[in-house]
Amino acid sequence: MTHRPAGKLLSKLKTLLLLPLMLAAAALSAWAVYSVPSPIVDRMLEADLRKQADTWRRAVLLHLSNSKDAFVLGELDEHDREYLNLVPKTSDVYRLKLFESDGTIFWSTRAEEIGQRNTKEYFQTAVSQGVVYYKHEEKPATEVDGLMTAVNPDGSIPNREVAEVYSPVMHDGIFIGAIEFYSDITDVRNTFISRVRMSLALISLVTVTAMAIVSAVVFKSNRRSLRQVEERSAKDQEIMANQLQLAREVKLLGELNEWLQSCRSLGELFDMVSEFMSHLLPDSEGSIYVFSNSRDVLDGCASWNGGSHKDHIQPGECWGLRRGRTYEFGASEVEFTCAHAEPHDGRPYFCFPILAHGETVGLMHLRSRPSRAGDFSGCKQLAQMCAEQISMAIANVRMRDQLHDQSVRDPLTGLFNRRHMTECLRKFVGASQSRGRPLSVVSIDVDHFKKFNDNHGHDAGDMVLRAVGTALEQACDGEEVACRPGGEEFALLLPGVHPEDAVTKAELLRQAVEDVVVRYGEKALPRISISLGVAHYPAHGTMPQDLLRASDEALYEAKAKGRNQVCVAEGTAAAPRNPPAQIAAAGSAQDKDAAA
Repeated sequence: MTHRPAGKLLSKLKTLLLLPLMLAAAALSAWAVYSVPSPIVDRMLEADLRKQADTWRRAVLLHLSNSKDAFVLGELDEHDREYLNLVPKTSDVYRLKLFESDGTIFWSTRAEEIGQRNTKEYFQTAVSQGVVYYKHEEKPATEVDGLMTAVNPDGSIPNREVAEVYSPVMHDGIFIGAIEFYSDITDVRNTFISRVRMSLALISLVTVTAMAIVSAVVFKSNRRSLRQVEERSAKDQEIMANQLQLAREVKLLGELNEWLQSCRSLGELFDMVSEFMSHLLPDSEGSIYVFSNSRDVLDGCASWNGGSHKDHIQPGECWGLRRGRTYEFGASEVEFTCAHAEPHDGRPYFCFPILAHGETVGLMHLRSRPSRAGDFSGCKQLAQMCAEQISMAIANVRMRDQLHDQSVRDPLTGLFNRRHMTECLRKFVGASQSRGRPLSVVSIDVDHFKKFNDNHGHDAGDMVLRAVGTALEQACDGEEVACRPGGEEFALLLPGVHPEDAVTKAELLRQAVEDVVVRYGEKALPRISISLGVAHYPAHGTMPQDLLRASDEALYEAKAKGRNQVCVAEGTAAAPRNPPAQIAAAGSAQDKDAAA
């Protein structure tokens, strides 16, 4: 009898001691939820932006015509400026500056900043020493280029979180300049902070709840209460496991997005997708199909976890594509199997249409693995998020390829332009110098082209240029490159072709163009002819400009001799391997193939 009041008093004392502890834990959790995420997220974003800045810097230097001269001389050509103006439209960068080594800005997305000089201490102590410098601060929204800003109700201007990254440009270990990237990280920072806070809040809630359960166990020793505590603990462990799994999936999704954004080709992209999907969705086997350029079929591109893909499927073979939304087989009482999933063994599967910018670009097919148990439908949301990231990455790679193709192609003929010709010739000369490969350059000019424009109009002249360009494209094999430097001038770069074969190819091309018939309206235009000048490496020069000059001089000689012929630059005895009769026979055979 005397022990009961003491036991009650002890219970009250324990209660009085545990309540402050629980309140302190709750206060500490609340402090952690609102104080801890910001510095953690800022450090994560800084590490990510430093990596992205390196990728942006390499992309800028890769697309500049001559990156060393650009930073040393502070000069850019028109193609460089066009590309740099496209950077804010195709990346997370909204503002871009290029510095010379002394801190002078020689190009900026804000033209008024050109000529200004960065005299800050960090430029000399960090950037000029080859160290990437990162700065994060709040700025008025009006400072962010291209941002539609709404004024606060009190009339003030809202602030945005802006990250500035100075990426040094080195050449042979010497600092020659720097590139500064401005990125608005407000939205992604807020998103990540919210997610971290949600995760911490949930973990804190679980922790406080667990403490309450432990307190209840102290005061209730009966088996029923103990079983309830054990069940709650099991649920907490499950929640914790789910949170850990969610954190792992978020991390993998972030890494997938980072890797996909750095892909240079679709082949590289699909290799990365296969590797990541085997970790993100281990319970499913899958494959990806992408629409061909003609959009009449989908090409099989990748598969993982034992899945397989067909070389080609028709759009009508997939119910997901036909219905325009995700199709889940195995969730309804009445359902039909997609033709591309045959032969089908009854396992449930998903078909996710891959959309980018409102257009369907492909299909992701997932099927449950026979060796894995579990709820297959539980991976639907994660798989949908993966499909969205893959779709944007495919669109980015295609847009990047399209921009690059536009920068190196002549819009009228589709041949490579002068800029690409110069780059290729420089590369071919380097290969000839290092490996001794033969190389020939053919300069081509359409005879009396001005008469076509004067007598028949510029539309007819364009048709003539397109016809000649088609003949040049058909004459190219392997690494050979057909170019249109400008006007009625064309050129052929023939790496790995012996001088005799180069002259033969030039003669066959002349014959092929001479036999071309161009119809304009209801009549045929006069016969087209071309004059050609051929120069060989190293007989006529060991530098790109020397070879071009020699082939141009041979072209002038061909024109002086009456046009419609091939001339070889002086200083070589190169002649066709085939006698004229064989050349004519080859030309006739080529004509028959073209007619067929």
